[in-house]
Amino acid sequence: MKLTILATLLTSAAAFAPSKVVQTSTSLNAEGELLQVKAKVPCFGATPLGGEPVFIGENYWDKFTMEYGSEDTGTFLRAAEVKHGRSAMLAVLGFSFHKLGLTLNNISPHEYLSVTQNLKFADLQAMSPLEAVKNIPDAGMAQIFMAIAAVEIYELTHRDGKLAFDETVAPGLQPGGLTGDLGWNPLNVKVTDRRRLSELQNGRAAMFAISAWVAAEAIPGSFPLPLPW
Repeated sequence: MKLTILATLLTSAAAFAPSKVVQTSTSLNAEGELLQVKAKVPCFGATPLGGEPVFIGENYWDKFTMEYGSEDTGTFLRAAEVKHGRSAMLAVLGFSFHKLGLTLNNISPHEYLSVTQNLKFADLQAMSPLEAVKNIPDAGMAQIFMAIAAVEIYELTHRDGKLAFDETVAPGLQPGGLTGDLGWNPLNVKVTDRRRLSELQNGRAAMFAISAWVAAEAIPGSFPLPLPW
């Protein structure tokens, strides 16, 4: 059964491969320019043994920017995807650190997460990652929420790293205002289209990874493949 599911996943992955018939020309030069947007891509497909990929149907990816919205709609959706990808990458790191034992009880000089509730870092390390999150005190969850809210408010109210005093509508509430770019680059890394594409792809992979890990942790046997821990 597991082999059957794995084979199905591998053959279905061909649906995301570029088609010679329906795609527009693409380029990725040495400067790392993004792949050109494809007008339409195959919706379903399979790779027969010893043959060419067979695709069925076409999927138009410009409906949200052309038919249902505008170019600004696409900017907002891309920013949302980038943010979810960044959150997923952080979640994957946190989940991995917990499984590998790289937890605060082995790193922090402090023994307690909450002295008032008699909760130690070692207590959380002994739990599964999901149980550890559930046992974070309310005050700790409130601090996490406030930190996230501060980042969101910063993006809503700032443009090019500066507070927009002279605008009647916050930059983040204007069409195309939310881009996911906070302007924070302390290492002065040159941000190229290639790096943006890499971040997007890694974020997508992380969203799949953390979903699989959480499912396997919450419902034993729900994930058909063995996970590395």
